[in-house]
Amino acid sequence: MSTTGRDLTRRLGLLLALGAAATLVLFVAYRGVHDDTVPLASSSTPGILAVDTAKNALQQAHRVVDGSGPTGDTTGDTTGEFHTQISVAHQSIAVAASENVTGPADRHTLQTVTGLITVYSAWVERAGQEPKAVLRGAYLHYAEQGRNDILDRLDDLRNEQLEVARGQASFPWPLWLGWGAALVLGLALCAALVEAQWFSRRRFHHAVHPPLLAATVLCAAGVAVLGWFTVRAHRAMGDSLAELRETRGADEIPEAGANVERYLADAGFWASLSEWVLFGGVLLMTLTLVGLWPRISEYRFRVPR
Repeated sequence: MSTTGRDLTRRLGLLLALGAAATLVLFVAYRGVHDDTVPLASSSTPGILAVDTAKNALQQAHRVVDGSGPTGDTTGDTTGEFHTQISVAHQSIAVAASENVTGPADRHTLQTVTGLITVYSAWVERAGQEPKAVLRGAYLHYAEQGRNDILDRLDDLRNEQLEVARGQASFPWPLWLGWGAALVLGLALCAALVEAQWFSRRRFHHAVHPPLLAATVLCAAGVAVLGWFTVRAHRAMGDSLAELRETRGADEIPEAGANVERYLADAGFWASLSEWVLFGGVLLMTLTLVGLWPRISEYRFRVPR
């Protein structure tokens, strides 16, 4: 009695089950890494660097006030430079708020900081208009206290933003587990496809079984390519996080932004491949079905002898 039909059906069921499981696990594992690359590049990095820019602008503005002379005169060119730096700080705060790195708490902190900057500017302007040295010194003292409060709040916000960036760049144990399972399932699927080709060749004397061979190549190449892109993305996110950890001067901030942009230049492409994982899985299972189903059909209506 021939058992070829039953053997083929069993192999087809195993291949389809492995294909579906491998596709699902690979899809989840891949997205678990690459769904964070785009936010890190497009939101977290600009938000953190905007806070750095605001801090530097406020420090520069206060240096202008401190260096305005013994009389505390904040008029003329000095006043223009002070207001320029305050304008830069306000614009940077607006950019940081638009990126919304840490959520509602982010916006609330930045709204508070915006108000405090306005108060700080008012104290500095009153000091510049005050002819009496005692009152002028008191106004500048209040301004300095306000500036220190602003910088403390921005430091706290930056630390919170960095925590978000660390989470985006991290590779926690669920991802290790997911990728381990994806590799095991991918190897098992490739082995099962090779065994099915060997079985088909032995039973039907075909040197090559094109659909099953194509499915095998697709499985091996897909897992290898996606794994390589994931390694590259993880390395790029680590390098980006290292850039963001450093506190930089105003002249160094654009360079840091350019470095992160270079590291994560392919982030959008990497993330877009997650949808192709599902398409590739469906294609693989279709190739498997096309490869085995015609042979199974030959045995469906045969009466065992």
